[in-house]
Amino acid sequence: MSTQTQDERNKWLRHYGPAPDGAPRLVCFPHAGGSASWFHPLSGALAPAVAVVAVQYPGRQDRRAERPLDTVEELADRIAPLLAEPGGPLLFFGHSMGAAVAFEVARRLVEGGHPGPEHFFASGRRAPGRTRDETVHLMDDRGLLAEVVALGGTDPKSLGDEDLIAMVLPPMRADYRAIETYRCAPGEPLRCPVTVLTGDADPKTSLDEARAWSEHTSAVCDMRVFRGGHFFLVDHQAEVEDLVRGVARRLAAAARRT
Repeated sequence: MSTQTQDERNKWLRHYGPAPDGAPRLVCFPHAGGSASWFHPLSGALAPAVAVVAVQYPGRQDRRAERPLDTVEELADRIAPLLAEPGGPLLFFGHSMGAAVAFEVARRLVEGGHPGPEHFFASGRRAPGRTRDETVHLMDDRGLLAEVVALGGTDPKSLGDEDLIAMVLPPMRADYRAIETYRCAPGEPLRCPVTVLTGDADPKTSLDEARAWSEHTSAVCDMRVFRGGHFFLVDHQAEVEDLVRGVARRLAAAARRT
């Protein structure tokens, strides 16, 4: 691997916790406005049996000096080559915007002749083929922040810090622009099983929109409905961890038999 490629990997991918060679690799894709560190608790729960890798989009935390990317396609184009390497069984977990990014990354891996994920977790996001006319990214700063607070992913107290607001607004607006303008292009479906996780009161995803993920895989697709809104994961962390852990164990056992 070239030094340049390794530098890109270090920028984009955060490896949390030690894991043995050949362990299942869970690649996590954050929501709009989110960062890699959002998945740190998940890594603590799954290590060392599962190697958790969280994607860090540009424009936030240690990458805040970089220009945020504002299309799902460009994010996927940059991430996919960094995951095209041999290793343990690959699993993708994307929440909200992250599910769309993960879907496009999976497509690009397979189209490029590389192994795609062996299991795909789509959390808090309607299926790629289901669209809504959303324009949050066109709102003024106050409107954008109000939307974020309403979804429950941000502590309202943190919005009293003007320096913090000035730091998080550009990547947040870019993320909203990316997901609100995303349209799934025609293409081959995923080849792996898909597990859809959704909240029963999520204003961003109806149950029918969540079920439609079945149209985007040639394998089995099942759905788990949790009580809660868009960030239902926060209140059901242990259940989600058990679900991911069970899938990872089955994949690891299958890999040992081959």
